[in-house]
This record gives sequence, C-alpha cells and structure tokens, in this order.
Amino acid sequence: MNRTPRTDIPPVLVTGATGRLGRLVVGRLLDAGVPVRALVRRREVAATLPPEAEVFTGDLTVPASIAPALTGAAAVLLVWTAPPGTAEAVVARLAGQVRRVVLLSSPHRTPHPFFQQPNPVAALHARLEGLLAAAVPETAIIRPGMLASNALLWWAPAIRSGGTVRWPYGAARSAPVDDRDVAAVAARVLGQEGHAGGDHVLTGPEPLTQAAQVAALGEVLGRPIAYEEMPPDEFRELSRGTAPAPVADMLLAAWRASLGHPAHVTTAVADLLGTPPRTFRQWAADHAAAFGPEPPPGG
Repeated sequence: MNRTPRTDIPPVLVTGATGRLGRLVVGRLLDAGVPVRALVRRREVAATLPPEAEVFTGDLTVPASIAPALTGAAAVLLVWTAPPGTAEAVVARLAGQVRRVVLLSSPHRTPHPFFQQPNPVAALHARLEGLLAAAVPETAIIRPGMLASNALLWWAPAIRSGGTVRWPYGAARSAPVDDRDVAAVAARVLGQEGHAGGDHVLTGPEPLTQAAQVAALGEVLGRPIAYEEMPPDEFRELSRGTAPAPVADMLLAAWRASLGHPAHVTTAVADLLGTPPRTFRQWAADHAAAFGPEPPPGG
C-alpha cells in the first residue's frame, strides 16, 4: 500500500504513538494519506513506528517539550498515560496551537454498573474532558469499553503453555471491542470535519462472559481451554508487580458490579465507520498465532 502522505493538508499529532492503540491510529492515518507526527518520550522506540511517520520527542510531564510537535498541526490524539499534575498546562498548550483534539477516554459516564466504579483513571479522564471542553474549539471524546486485546495480556501465557485459565468473575459480561475498530474511529474523527462535540462509547457487537471469551479462543485454536474461577484476593496478589493495585481493584469492582447485568453494547463503531464492528471471534482468529504453543527450549 502506498503510504505517501499528502502535502496539501496539515499533519495530525498522535501522542502515545507506540502504545496499543496509538500505533494502530498512526497506521490508519497514514493509510488515508494523512501526514502523521508521532510523539515519543524516547527516540529509540521510534524504530517500531512506520517510516512515513515524522517522529518528535516530548513528554507530557514537561509541557513545553511538546510545542515543536504542535506547531502547524491540524489535530491531536491525546492519549494520557502520564501523572495528572501537568494536565492543565498541557491542555493550555494544545488550546494555543491546535483547533481539534480527540481524547482517548473511558466510558465513566455510561450508566452501567461495569463503568460506574470510582477509580483514579476515571477521575483523571473526567478532569481532562472538562479542561478540553473549556479551552479547545473542537473536542471529541472516544470511550472504548473492554479491548479485545486484553485477552493477550490476561490469558495468552496460560493458553500458550497448555494450562488452565484461572480468572476471577468468569460470569461477568462485556462486549470486547477490537483495537483496530477503535483506531479506525479515532482516525476518522481526527481526519474529518464535523465531529466536534462527539462523545462515542465504543464496544464490540457481541456480549460475552469472560469464561465465554476463553471458550471462544479455544474454538478458534481448535482445542478446548479449561477455565477455573480465581478468588479475587489471589488476583490482587498475582497482579502485584504487573499492574498498580488501584487498577486491579478497579477491574475486580467492575466485574463484580456487572454480575447479573447484560453487557453494554453500542452501535457507535458502525455508525461512524459505516461497517459493522469485528466480533471477538474475528479478533481471536486474526491473532491466533499469539496464543500458539510455547516454542521448545532453544527453538
């Protein structure tokens, strides 16, 4: 595919460009011919980005450092993974240099028990949304629900080793959204006029319990995968060192609160893209190799 960026339109800046979603947004924009600036904290990680992306180094904890990347940009995808202390200063920088900001947020305003558990991430997102609404002429919010790719982080090690997937709250339902669909929506909203004020909760089309998601992975892989309920306290203990304690507590609270409730499902992906969102099984089939058996030692 020819990814030569157009020269008659200004670039879009993607923060968090090497993250799960940021990297995909960079690719979607380039596929559409949109010039892309990728903001990274360390220059060495730029090797993982497409060569057509223009790389800028900067850090949201040092607001002045992002000024060169903003100069002449048409829009910004704001993916906030920094401490919250510089949020106001960063938004002031954005407001002074660009008209359009798309914030990758969370569905913390959605009236569903899964999304209504208080947590620091939701509080930060709410603060960013308020700052942007007051300062930036054109703001849109993208709120993905559970990402399908969480299955890689959570269950792939056990599946690759041929063991049992042990996980808490197997009966909790969600509608996992394919990361590629989230990226496609972000690229559409970033690259087109007419999306100011948009507030989009993105989900997949199919409500599934966590245990059903594991079973779907087994169907795609052609082998049954045993599932066993894990006590919440064990999940907290195993999460130490891999996830902050508030994140583990947030997930447990959300899963627990959602028990007995249908999953929240939206049509936002189809409404914005004109094509149906991918199912969890489609995502699993496209990523089946990542769940394959562990290579033999020395292999």
